[in-house]
Amino acid sequence: MPLKSAGIIAYRMRPPGIEVLLVHPGGPFWRNKDLGAWSIPKGEYVDGQEAEAAARREFAEELGVQLTRPLTKLGQIKQRGGKIVVAFAAEFDVDLRNIRSNTFEIEWPPRSGKRQSFPEIDRAEWFALDEARAKINPGQRPLLDRLAQLAGGRSG
Repeated sequence: MPLKSAGIIAYRMRPPGIEVLLVHPGGPFWRNKDLGAWSIPKGEYVDGQEAEAAARREFAEELGVQLTRPLTKLGQIKQRGGKIVVAFAAEFDVDLRNIRSNTFEIEWPPRSGKRQSFPEIDRAEWFALDEARAKINPGQRPLLDRLAQLAGGRSG
């Protein structure tokens, strides 16, 4: 059974168009990766859990911001590794100075016996749609296209 994630694309309208909030994964593996490494704030959930509730939970865990406004369904996509991502959208402006991510712990360096803690996301940024398409995981690009359609085709 493929892994499932749920996430939210926060967006805001700016001249000349839409800006979307993307997050960059934390930890040593992602440190020097940029194009294709960014993602919507998302996380895994299991059967029996509501995708929307999981998306709200993950948004709060990764950004430290509670999102209570209504969400619009963007549907699902399947990433190259087989993971299913169910996405929602909300017009919501997040002040990046207030971002607070949860952390995870791994053995680092590998086989060292030492455990280190890293933020789940190391940064979040607003991107115009064209730039977001270059930054985001390629499997998630269709979600940006759906958002552009939802917002009336305006892009930036």
